[in-house]
Amino acid sequence: MTSVATTAHYFIDALELGPMENFIYLICDRETGRTAVVDPAWDAPAILQRANEEGLAISDILLTHSHHDHINGIEAILAQHDAQLHLLKPEAEFWGQQLATPSLHHGGDVISLGKTEIKVLHTPGHTPGSACYQIHDQLITGDTMFVWGCGRCDLAGGDPEIMYDTLQKLGKMPTATVILPGHNYADRSSSSIGEQVEGNPFMHFDNKEDFVEYRMHLHDQIREEPYHAEPRAKH
Repeated sequence: MTSVATTAHYFIDALELGPMENFIYLICDRETGRTAVVDPAWDAPAILQRANEEGLAISDILLTHSHHDHINGIEAILAQHDAQLHLLKPEAEFWGQQLATPSLHHGGDVISLGKTEIKVLHTPGHTPGSACYQIHDQLITGDTMFVWGCGRCDLAGGDPEIMYDTLQKLGKMPTATVILPGHNYADRSSSSIGEQVEGNPFMHFDNKEDFVEYRMHLHDQIREEPYHAEPRAKH
């Protein structure tokens, strides 16, 4: 467990779990103790143990998207905590599961976790309803943006042209915004938007056609994990 953000009002902890190096985040509102878990997967007992150790009540589950490696711990969390499930409406439609009264959101919605406000961003491209969650100057990005990378677009629901537009929008956020990705694929576990604009090769394309070629055909041939920053001049 690593603390990735702490303020007088909330803290965010990260657990790295499972064979795909997933990051699962716990967001806790200090005043109320209400806690959200983002993308619970792989090792639900570890997530529950962390909550129990700190006396945290998991009141909410936030999904960045519905791929199996981000959701396979939901039932175990719900078995122990009366938590509200949150996801974007387009993702619920893409997923197609009969969920027990989830809260369906649109981009721009705000989830109130006690006194802590979490803004929901609709960031499609990896899936139609992929979401990022913004808490002050932290941005939990799921599989939309990794440190020095971005999510695949060749799986069901993926669209590289839409991903290009999404990344362009994220690149216009304040440069100090800290990104907290869904996987530990890089030489560091977090970064800033400013650093990504400079060092993430997916942020270096001025036209959609070149981005699509790189994402769909070139990237996996020329890059290996862990990802490192690449200067803009290379692309």
